[in-house]
Formats: sequence, C-alpha cells, structure tokens
Amino acid sequence: MLYALHELAYQSAAPFRLWAQMGRDFWTSPFNPAAQTAIGRTAYASAELFESLTRRYGKPDWRLETIRIDGHEVRTIEEVVWSSPWCRLVRFTRNAADLKSAGKPTSGPNVLIVAPLSGHYATLLRGTVETFLQDHDVYVTDWENARNVPMLEGRFDFFDYIDHVRMMLAEVGPRAHVVAVCQPGPPVLAAVARMAEDDEAARPASMTFMGSPIDARLSPTVTNKLAEEKPFAWFRSNMIHTVPLPYPGFGRRVYPGFVQLYSFMSMNEERHIDAHRQYFEHLVEDDGDSVHKHQEFYDEYLSVLDLSEEFYLQTIDIVFQSHLLPRGELSHRGRPIRLDAITDVGLMTVEGENDDISGVGQTQAAHGLCRNIPKDRRVLHVQPKVGHYGVFNGRRFRDEIYPLTRDFIARNEALCAPSRRAEAAA
Repeated sequence: MLYALHELAYQSAAPFRLWAQMGRDFWTSPFNPAAQTAIGRTAYASAELFESLTRRYGKPDWRLETIRIDGHEVRTIEEVVWSSPWCRLVRFTRNAADLKSAGKPTSGPNVLIVAPLSGHYATLLRGTVETFLQDHDVYVTDWENARNVPMLEGRFDFFDYIDHVRMMLAEVGPRAHVVAVCQPGPPVLAAVARMAEDDEAARPASMTFMGSPIDARLSPTVTNKLAEEKPFAWFRSNMIHTVPLPYPGFGRRVYPGFVQLYSFMSMNEERHIDAHRQYFEHLVEDDGDSVHKHQEFYDEYLSVLDLSEEFYLQTIDIVFQSHLLPRGELSHRGRPIRLDAITDVGLMTVEGENDDISGVGQTQAAHGLCRNIPKDRRVLHVQPKVGHYGVFNGRRFRDEIYPLTRDFIARNEALCAPSRRAEAAA
C-alpha cells in the first residue's frame, strides 16, 4: 500500500510540476524584462526548487567518456561484458594511444569494484571508478533495480549475491583484485573464502574492503543499533512493500529505495534542509558554480533503487542481527564458509575516523577472521577526518587513501605474476 501511495503522490504532483517548469522557463526567458529583477530571480528560484523536489530521479549515467591522467585526456569505452537479470558487469577500457601520450602503461591490473546494493545506483561510485582508472583496468558491478525485474526471473537473495561475485570474478580473469565498498564486504569475503577453499583459478590476488560491516557488533552506529533493537518481524512488516503497476516487477515484494532514502536523509535532516536553503539563495544570486555543485550531488543522491525482499531481510539477519560471518556460522549452499582457507589473497581494510554508518573496527575485523593471510600481505588503514562517503570518494580518498590502495594492489600483483604466467603457459 505504501508503494502505491508513493506513486499516487508523485503522479498527483505532475500538474504542479508542469506549472513550475513553465514558470521557470518564463522567468528565465531573455524576452522577459523582469527576468533579472529581484522578483524575477526569486520566482525562478521558487519554481526550480519545487521542480527539483518533486522530480523523478532516474538512473544516472556514468559520464566517464573521458578522464584525465597526469594532465592528459584519456578516452574510455564503457561496455557490458557479463549480465544477469539482477546485475550487469561494466568494463571501462582506456584508449591505448591516449595512455601512451600520458606516459602510462597501456594496461594495468584488473580491478573489480563491487558497488553496494543498498539503495543507490552503482554510479554513486563514479569518483571511485574514475580514480582507479588512473592505473587499472576497471570492472564495476551495476546492480539492477528490483522493481524492473519481472517476477518470472525468480528470487535474488544474499547467497545469490555471493554466487554473482564469484561468477563476475571468473569473468574478469584469474588473480584479479576485488574492492568491496560498504555493504558488499560480508558477501564478497564469503565468496573469496569459497573460491580459496575450492582452489579456483579466478580467486583474486587481493581484496580491499572500504567501510564494510564485516563485524557489525564492533563500534555500533545508529544504523547498527536500529537493526539490533528492532525484532526481525518488524522489518518484514514495516520495510517490505509490493511493486505496483506499471513497473516490470509488478507484484514483487521489495525494500523500496525511497524508504532507504528517507531513512538516510532523516539522519542528517538539518544538513539537507540547509543545503536546499542555500541552493535557493544561490539560484536567486545566479551563483552558477554553487548551483551546479548542489545539482550534481543531489541528482546522484536522490536516485535510488529497490532491493528484493529476500536479499534485504537476509542481510538484516545475517549481517546485522545474527552476525553469522564473524561468528564462523555462515553457510553457503550447504557448506560452511571457512575464512581460514584464505591463504594467498592480500587483505586491505579502509575505515573512516568519523564513519557514522560502519563504525571503526567493523571493517578491520576481517584481519582477525582471516588468520592465515601472511602479515606482509595485509594493510590496515584508518583515515583521519573522513566519514563514510569520504572513505571511497572525495579529495582525501584521491590524495591519501587511493595511493595506499594502488601500492597495495601493485605489491600483490607482483606476487601473483609468476603463478599467473605459469597458469597461462599450462
């Protein structure tokens, strides 16, 4: 019912949104003599603010047709190299001639960036992908919006997620490097453990976890406490809703993205209110740079996707309530996950000092759980003065976290190069 009411509210606002668009065009018309007056700018800002607050934000584009490497423009090609009804594996190929002009090798270590499936699209990691493209050949998981997956495609749960990670690592190729950002930490670690136990050739050479709830019992945040305080039945009764028409996934039970969005925004309500108040003022002042910065952030932040019922509820249970992975009690397809089977995969953890989503200690718990990884193949890093988002994006990520990650990947790439050549020869 909530999903249907949400859609009704959006459709009901359509006439008012149309009037706002017409008003915005009227007050910015070069033929309107009052366009640049105080009244005109205020009217325009009001119409623009209303339209932005009631708009439907679709899936953003990657916008990575070109990137800059050491001051040189390098073209990229975005292609889907593997897909399922629930995910697309996107590869970004850098132009070899442009790399030569920039003085860079024409190829680099293969890196699979596993984007979170927690309400936002993978494009939230645009800055992360762009930074890794400086030195690597990058693949990224592009998860599908559950409301767009027809019921005939079946279910998608926590264990299907593990299977997807394994299949995508196999597609990327042997001894690649996997980077899990936030939510994917536990299923990615489980996938690597299973691949290591089975001695799969496609097991990664290294794994990096950024702001991930490997053990959510440590330094619990507001999000962790909510998941623990509420009984499991409460999440099933209050967080799960049915996809209405006209979406392809009509009838599917999901955790709606707009519910996740409202939850996140309520955690920083005053900050978002202030941001929109400043946005209105910048529109009136015709401060183009500030307006563009606001629009760029919220166009991404307000674009959300739905999660399947089974994946969401199992994540609540396995990761945030029962803590099965750190307790050594997680099984996958009838077999226990053995983290001690990981012996030749490098491990790096990155946390933010001010992270209010995954507290300090939750990610680095992986080091204690993966006890058979050699010490010289481990890196534990806590970044000062950054929150959750700053762990994988922004200036401090580019200038301080990424260089450490790049060097960590390079060391593990060198360690695996002989075995990779031997496997290729065989």
